[in-house]
Amino acid sequence: MDLILWRHAEAEEGEGTMPDHKRRLTARGEKQAKQVARWLREHLPRKRKILVSPADRTQQTAHALELPYEIEPKLGIGASVSEVLTVAGWPHQGGAVLIIGHQPTLGRVAALLLGGDEADWSIKKGGVWWFSSRVRNDETQTVLRAVLNPDFA
Repeated sequence: MDLILWRHAEAEEGEGTMPDHKRRLTARGEKQAKQVARWLREHLPRKRKILVSPADRTQQTAHALELPYEIEPKLGIGASVSEVLTVAGWPHQGGAVLIIGHQPTLGRVAALLLGGDEADWSIKKGGVWWFSSRVRNDETQTVLRAVLNPDFA
């Protein structure tokens, strides 16, 4: 299985002027989303599922892919690591699952998959972390396949 974590691109600050889930991408964020989406379209497997937080900024980020996606309420702001992994079906789901979500949850998922414990790792706005699960000698292993920041897409 492939699990791809994509943090939403840069969004408006909001700071009390609007509900957090209504914050939208900035012009820079739209550019970031398009850059990363172009790279993802070239690399995503055919067998894939795209799951997106219900927040406006994550849906805008997903829209840049120009591929069908599902809004998953369990991936909303404040989602837990276990919710993300359960929704994704990690590590046994077939194909690839792309999760478009939020910090600090996505960084905590990355820390758990690579280090074995949740920790507050940072994923840059618009950044992608791509993991694979494989079985070797009856042991499930996690492999980091790619890390991409919008500046390098």
